[in-house]
Amino acid sequence: MIQMKMISKRFGKINPLSIESYIQAEGYKGLDKAITLHSTRIIDEIEKSRIRGRGGAGFPTHIKVRALSKQSGDKYIVCNADEGEPGNFKDRMLLENDPHAVIEGMIILAYATGANKGYIYIRGEYQNAMKIIKATIKAAEEKGLLGSNILNKSFDFNIEVRSGAGSYVCGEEFSMIESIEGKPGRSRIKPPFPTEKGIHGKPTLINNVETFANFPHIILMGGDEFAKIGTPSSTGTKLISLSGNVKNKGLYEVPFGTSIRDVIFKLGKGVKNNRPIKMVQLGGASGPIIPEYMLDMSIDFDRFENFASKTGTGAIIVIDDRFDLFDILLTDMKFFVHQSCGKCAPCREGHTQVVNLLNKFINHRATEKDLMSLEGLANVIQQTSLCGLGQTSMTAILTSLRYFRDDYFSKVRY
Repeated sequence: MIQMKMISKRFGKINPLSIESYIQAEGYKGLDKAITLHSTRIIDEIEKSRIRGRGGAGFPTHIKVRALSKQSGDKYIVCNADEGEPGNFKDRMLLENDPHAVIEGMIILAYATGANKGYIYIRGEYQNAMKIIKATIKAAEEKGLLGSNILNKSFDFNIEVRSGAGSYVCGEEFSMIESIEGKPGRSRIKPPFPTEKGIHGKPTLINNVETFANFPHIILMGGDEFAKIGTPSSTGTKLISLSGNVKNKGLYEVPFGTSIRDVIFKLGKGVKNNRPIKMVQLGGASGPIIPEYMLDMSIDFDRFENFASKTGTGAIIVIDDRFDLFDILLTDMKFFVHQSCGKCAPCREGHTQVVNLLNKFINHRATEKDLMSLEGLANVIQQTSLCGLGQTSMTAILTSLRYFRDDYFSKVRY
């Protein structure tokens, strides 16, 4: 089977609102083992696993964990459940189907780093997930897995749920910190990074929902065994949100190294009505748009980074030949105009100008000078924006200019 269910293996098999159901399915065994280990041993196992963040950037997780462990005083652990990227739904599925796995991962990391306070930041639209995670936290508290003297150890850790109001930019770590502190969600200049100065100026570690769900498995199987799954640069499995013009849309879990084509045709069962694939967008609205001939590319952090993309979010959006490239791009860019926090000029002003230029192409009023302006502007926005929104929003534009340049020339007025 192309699928390898590890963090999704309990989906549909347990009652997510029952802690007993989770425990009967080997839940909290990772915590039981972690609590017997020295904190440095836990961090060593995470480093051996070579796990990278599953939220988008793919940053080596052990670096942040070790950095937080070296800090003193109050520390925070934050689970980023602000899944605002269009085309992604993996975090929602985890929170709704196996919420205790996320809580368990947070507790393990808190024990390893000496953190005493945690937050789960959930996007406002995920009302069902929010209800489930609040019930999960309460159940864990009643079992003595959260609160004071957890598992009879001198270890205290509490978790609160905070909600965003549908702001895409709050998925960026500093905007999220600002929102948790009760301020408007706008990014900060860095350094310092969150592990040095985060929530209320205290050291803070932020990881994605899917990342936290992996930690119990790493502790149970050991870092070396975990690292055998996937590829040398991208270990473990990846949750894939498959949508668009495929027959079987849904969430799938595959080992890193699986090809995009296999996900689309073996799991998604191909395109509806067997129409040709015109393009595929990876990662969501801020991801690259690639042609059909690139689908044999494997899902791997290093491979994706070769064309300035991130595979962490795991979305694959299939677009068949009925759709026009510029309609897709315009939809993406209007989304970013709406979601920009407005703090920095490249993002605030740049996206509006990109929309204006795209409309010129759509209406066949663009010139070669407009094509050069669009390419130059996209590079400026990407390179000078303050946070991840502007730094990634131009990926679709720049990759389409690279792989679908003829589509642009077909719209140019000579």
